[in-house]
Amino acid sequence: MPKPQVPAARQTLQILSLLSSIDVPISAARIRSELDLPRSTTYHLLNELVSSGFVVHLPEHRTYGLGLAAYSMASAYTTQQPLVRLATSRLKQAAAVVGGSGHLSRLAGSETVYLQEVRSSGAPSLITEVGVRLPALRTASGRIMVAHLPPSEAQAAFATAGETARLDAFQSELLRSREQGWAQEVEEVSPGQASVAVAVLDHLNRPAAALAVTYTQQDVDSATRAQAVKNLQVAAHAVGEKMYRRKG
Repeated sequence: MPKPQVPAARQTLQILSLLSSIDVPISAARIRSELDLPRSTTYHLLNELVSSGFVVHLPEHRTYGLGLAAYSMASAYTTQQPLVRLATSRLKQAAAVVGGSGHLSRLAGSETVYLQEVRSSGAPSLITEVGVRLPALRTASGRIMVAHLPPSEAQAAFATAGETARLDAFQSELLRSREQGWAQEVEEVSPGQASVAVAVLDHLNRPAAALAVTYTQQDVDSATRAQAVKNLQVAAHAVGEKMYRRKG
């Protein structure tokens, strides 16, 4: 018995698969060409995907990329995968240095999505639990990941959230973060708390994730913070090497 044919469903999945296989937003014309779809079908399906949140339209560039709904599904899958398992023990060690919490996160559009949280004994409960989303420029993790994006991609990501002006104001800080290899925030997420974060880079030198620790600001001096950053950098290198065969 032949299988029932549902062309629209198949074509929708093909579009999502194509967008997930390319690192940057692409045009509708390229989507049509790559998948050999009729023009009207392409735009109809893209409009539906945009309205449902699975695709984001960047009108100023006339391109399309994966939306937050797609990233939500990806992050749900990722929490069961080696990235979380590889990072967890290392995060615990880094968090213990500052007596705080450790976090693994990814960038989803203009937001930081938290995939893992570990807490040292006595560390306070924070809002950055698994699945929580925060504006990326508000978090140390988001800042260090954005700092490793090409400028055009960073601008496109934040244009979708109407935060282009805020990104412009952060340009010098993002450049400094990229050069020093870590970013921080102080009391921008939780009162009395500060965070430092480093990026996990993939084989293309792109930010695949971020590792961070959050701690009570008054309890941690600059030397202890520097040790926490060093631990995070060692951990990020180890995770990147195992996950993405990244060297150096």
